[in-house]
This record gives sequence, C-alpha cells and structure tokens, in this order.
Amino acid sequence: MSDLIKITGLSAKGFHGVLDSEKRRGQKFIVDIEMSVSIGNLKDDLNKTVNYAQAAQLIQDQITGKPVELIETLAENIAKTLLKEFKKVKEVKVIVHKPKAPISLKFTDISVEITRKR
Repeated sequence: MSDLIKITGLSAKGFHGVLDSEKRRGQKFIVDIEMSVSIGNLKDDLNKTVNYAQAAQLIQDQITGKPVELIETLAENIAKTLLKEFKKVKEVKVIVHKPKAPISLKFTDISVEITRKR
C-alpha cells in the first residue's frame, strides 16, 4: 500500500513551446503532482518523508528553467527530477497544464499526464 503526497496548482511562467512567440513571450504553466511514498513509520520526522517545499521548488525550477518545445518533455523532466532527488518516492504522477496554448478553438485547458515508477 502506498500513500500520496500531492502538490496541486503550482504555477510559474515558462518559455516552453514550439512557436517562436511562445519562446519570446512565455506563458503560465500549471503543474499538479502525486508522489507515492510509504509514510507508515514517520515518527514525526521530516527526514523520513518528502519535503514538499523542496519538491515544489524543483518543479518551479523546471518550469522556469531551460525551455523545451513540448509539455510532454517538461512533464518527463519534472518526473525524472523528483525521482532522482527523493529516493523515498516509488512513483510520481505529473500533470502539466498549458491553459493558454496557442490554438484557435475555444478550450479550458490543455494538459499532459504521465506516471513514472522507480
């Protein structure tokens, strides 16, 4: 059985996208994650779990860092970073939202969801 640590709605401006206009102007990206961990024997010790403040900072660093063309790549980079940094995480689900994606039709959100296991 696994327990979940979730971060929902973390947003930052990034310069990801295929179009030159996206790379120049940037836009808001929103990320949700779920990290599967075992928290049964914590004994109220932060070192025995995942520091979600550190996880949030790592996610923001990926959003605001080196631009990529695809939100699929951004999601993959976030998942790899979290799994590398936090050995207690068995599995991570990452959802990257791009609510201002440059398409001409009316929509509420564009997102990509991936799940990666250790």
